[in-house]
Amino acid sequence: VKHLFPHVSIFVFARSESERAFSRELGAAWAGDHDETAPEKLDCIIDTTPVWRPVLGALRNLSPGGRLVINAIGKEEHDKAALTTLDYPSHLWMEKEIKSVANVTRADVADFLTLAAEMQIRPEYQEFALEKANEALIELKMRKIRGAKVLTITSS
Repeated sequence: VKHLFPHVSIFVFARSESERAFSRELGAAWAGDHDETAPEKLDCIIDTTPVWRPVLGALRNLSPGGRLVINAIGKEEHDKAALTTLDYPSHLWMEKEIKSVANVTRADVADFLTLAAEMQIRPEYQEFALEKANEALIELKMRKIRGAKVLTITSS
């Protein structure tokens, strides 16, 4: 986004401090926890979490007329009750909008890959031999993530 729109500030909400620090390293103007208040109201927020509670924080941080895009394959049920605390004046008033996105299309991926090449994006990743797949899965579960984890298959 900053490549195409250098004047735009990126704000990141993430659960762990390591994810927030990583976001700041990548150029985020601010990074905080899902329950925190951003230093300014935001025009657009994209929620990719599997839970409901961050939706309330996102709506609270949204500017009047702003849009919250929920881009998740599904949402878990365990914190669904958080939605009962939805307060119209603080979460929805002033024409805030909620939009869901079901899937990313092949065209979306092709467009992004073209843009990524133009921007010279260099992803961070950690390789694991296929035999170490369980180790990679444990690290994912324990949220030891920086970039992506990639399984490699070598022929013998």
